[in-house]
Amino acid sequence: MILCAGLTPAWQHILVFDNFRYGEVNRARHAYWCASGKVFNAAIAAHRLGSPTLALAPVGGPLRPQIEQDFARAGVPYRWVVTAAPTRVCTTILDRAAGKITELVENGLPLRPEELADFRQAYAEEASRAEVAVLIGSLPAGTPPTYYRDLLECTPCPAILDFRGEGLLAAMELRPLVVKPNREELGQTVDRPLRSAQEALAAMRELVARGAQWVVVSHGAEPVLVASAEGAWEALPLPVEEVANPIGCGDVMAAALAYAVRAGWDMLAGVKLALAAAAANLRQLFPGRLDPASVWAAAEAVTLRRLH
Repeated sequence: MILCAGLTPAWQHILVFDNFRYGEVNRARHAYWCASGKVFNAAIAAHRLGSPTLALAPVGGPLRPQIEQDFARAGVPYRWVVTAAPTRVCTTILDRAAGKITELVENGLPLRPEELADFRQAYAEEASRAEVAVLIGSLPAGTPPTYYRDLLECTPCPAILDFRGEGLLAAMELRPLVVKPNREELGQTVDRPLRSAQEALAAMRELVARGAQWVVVSHGAEPVLVASAEGAWEALPLPVEEVANPIGCGDVMAAALAYAVRAGWDMLAGVKLALAAAAANLRQLFPGRLDPASVWAAAEAVTLRRLH
């Protein structure tokens, strides 16, 4: 089982406009709702790829029934830590005329100390049964920055980390299998801008030196960089003729890597699957709801080469 755990899920509002004009009244052609946020996107994607999966997240407020209905429709098992604070709402604005996507992100509200303790207990129970754990997403305000590191300490299975900052650096000594930030998040973690692939690779090697076994870093449409103690590689993203919605591409990459680890694949084969999953996610409106057949077919077409 793949355990996808995170503290900042979301209920996503997707608004599609023929032409969005800032500062004016705009009427959406279509409006949709779905469960989203990094932890939900990753769990749904791992399930769609065919792995037994459990989503573990704090959920609260009036949106809880809608989130549970969406998970029931997707067939994804879940375990919630019910919170006093309501689950946040994030909004995606798709401007078809301009071909632009704007994301309005509501920060996760603080969790009570007893809720964080309950989540830690639930995580320890589920991690003891998991084959791979994915710790993903930002921390709500007021959460100790080393909270995910503390969870990693009670993780007996391989772990994939997709978060940033002081907490990520603190987790390196526990030798996580995969660290998967994007370039901006990696720059925030090492506290300097990473303006080029070379600067990103240097930062990735720092994480490897601190204990990460593999580091995988994306940066939009640019090649995905991969580093380990054995060397460095780049993987070229697959071309996508028409982008429907880019939200969640990094999350489905984490899910695909988890799938590959659970299946016993070579890590570089997992990277190819991750890029195929990201390309499939770009083509669809709802994040994480992958068509597995298209992902398997596309993975073989991903180009990966070693960097010297």
